[in-house]
Amino acid sequence: MEHNHAGHGKHKVNPPHGHAHHDHHRMMIQDFKKRFWISLVLSIPVLILSPMIQNLLGFSWSFPNHRLVLFALSSFIYFFGGWPFLKGLINELRNAQPGMMTLIAVAITVAYGYSAAVVFGLEGKMFFWELVTLIDIMLVGHWIEMKSVLGASKALELLVSMMPSEAHKVHGDHIMDVALDTLRKGDIILIKPGEKVPADGIVIEGESYLNESMLTGESKPVKKGLDSQVIGGSINGNWALKVEVQHTGEESYLNKVIVLVKEAQESKSKTQHLADKAAKWLTYIALGVGLGTLVVWLLLGFEFVYALERMVTVMVISCPHALGLAIPLVVAISTAVSAQNGLLIRNRTAFENSRKISAMVFDKTGTLTKGDFGVTRCESISNNYDQEDLLRFASALEQNSEHPIAEGIIRRAKQKKIRIPEVNNFRAITGKGVEGVVESHVVKVVSPGYLRDENIQVPESAFGSAAETVVFVIMDGELIGYLALADEIRKESHDAIQQFRNNGIRVMMATGDNEVVAKTVSEELGLDGYYAEVLPHQKVEIVKELQSREEFVAMTGDGVNDAPALAQADVGIAVGSGTDIAAETADIILVNSNPKDILNLILFGKATYNKMIQNLIWATAYNIVAIPLAAGVLYDAGFVLGPAVGAVFMSLSTIIVAINAQLLKKQIK
Repeated sequence: MEHNHAGHGKHKVNPPHGHAHHDHHRMMIQDFKKRFWISLVLSIPVLILSPMIQNLLGFSWSFPNHRLVLFALSSFIYFFGGWPFLKGLINELRNAQPGMMTLIAVAITVAYGYSAAVVFGLEGKMFFWELVTLIDIMLVGHWIEMKSVLGASKALELLVSMMPSEAHKVHGDHIMDVALDTLRKGDIILIKPGEKVPADGIVIEGESYLNESMLTGESKPVKKGLDSQVIGGSINGNWALKVEVQHTGEESYLNKVIVLVKEAQESKSKTQHLADKAAKWLTYIALGVGLGTLVVWLLLGFEFVYALERMVTVMVISCPHALGLAIPLVVAISTAVSAQNGLLIRNRTAFENSRKISAMVFDKTGTLTKGDFGVTRCESISNNYDQEDLLRFASALEQNSEHPIAEGIIRRAKQKKIRIPEVNNFRAITGKGVEGVVESHVVKVVSPGYLRDENIQVPESAFGSAAETVVFVIMDGELIGYLALADEIRKESHDAIQQFRNNGIRVMMATGDNEVVAKTVSEELGLDGYYAEVLPHQKVEIVKELQSREEFVAMTGDGVNDAPALAQADVGIAVGSGTDIAAETADIILVNSNPKDILNLILFGKATYNKMIQNLIWATAYNIVAIPLAAGVLYDAGFVLGPAVGAVFMSLSTIIVAINAQLLKKQIK
């Protein structure tokens, strides 16, 4: 069973359909673009041949059967350019949710059907020019909108890619590399330092520290020895482990997370966009007023042909070109400006809704805190040595270790520009610390447990907050001081939380870390509540529970363990320093892990929403005036809105909408 995929580290797992979805999205964008350009080019002769445009521009040009040419070109544009809308109409009606597509499809179909009838003998005006311009504008609107929305969920692909492609299977006394999908329960695998764990299992030999933070949110790498459980996808530290496989494939922890994410994503996509809601009402109004117009004109004793023309004018006019651009332009601009400010918007609905957020749930590690161990205190209790000496001796011993505490100490020494001396006779004191000779002194850096074993008095001041890990420095047998390390709270967190509360938003924290750490962080930041030792599926429960109390919940996190909760929340915000997968289930991604950016996001969400509403008002106000005039309210005064004047109004409202969308840029600077 020798599998040696030399040179390709690609995954041997069948990627879920995320990838196909992504390509599909790209193809759709290309499709709209192609339909737009072809329709646009063919629209030019349609406009030149349209009697109404000729009247407007004061020229006349025709040739035998020019109406048939007009009909042929318009038919092509109607079926080719209008196809996405006709298809959309069928989908929307199937889901009993008429929206934008229904409105566009009704308008172009009425215009097309009526104009075709006029070509073949019905008395009346042709609306071909209306038909083609409407299709062109709507195509470009949809194309802009789709381009500005980032491709949909690659989430599941990314989750799969967290798993390595191969495992080192132990077979008697030799080891062979096998494809991941051939692993079975009970197989023994070797995990080398720095490698990803290929499957869930139990350690049968060796010990090491594993980084599970992407999976469980636990900030400290977790020590694994005999009989410890390891999770597929976590990263091994600096020693090799032998593991007996327990779960593979469907059964694995990672796969369960995948399923959770999928379910939450599916339940979420059912909400409707703002423009669709407006379009739904316009559709009802257009159909209602259109039929009403027909009936009233007939009752007034006018000929059917005239009444029909009025009805068609109303129905065609009721689909405002501006509506096609009102939202997409704001969307495109807000998406671009957000990206420049470090906010990547993946789900428009969630972004539009961010103004409603009433409760924020933060994951602690890497979001409110920095996610890595830093030295919080460094105290000397000897008269001969100061803080710098302590750091110098401690960092000398720790320079060979990859333990997170060691890394924290080295980082602090480098920040202070301390020269790190050499160490001789270095050795580890099992489970208790390290010792060695530095500058001809015997130095030990040890845990509190070592002091207890050696009956050394521990200074009271050593233990400040319970969120800290404390190590002691012993020199030639004498305790000279200690260093306290913790996952530090970000400077920006205090400020951000204060501002959330000023905006009436409750702030909670849900973390995989222990009760003591959670309580300390919560009290220091003044949160409205916290949940500690939370497992991934419990984060989803917390979000659901808040939602059941009518809260509009935003969840912020960065680990795979947050992915299901991010998908469940009304607005899921992933923090950039986190894993790719969290970013893929989130609606919005923060490039920098600064909680203050979330506040900007909410305020910007409000500004964007207001612009959309203004634009919808502009786009539909045109209708409120135009529809009654087209229906002939002022007929007695000798004024009926002809299609030509309607067209001028329509262009004006479209231009106003475009300018208004541009003003959004000013609001964010």
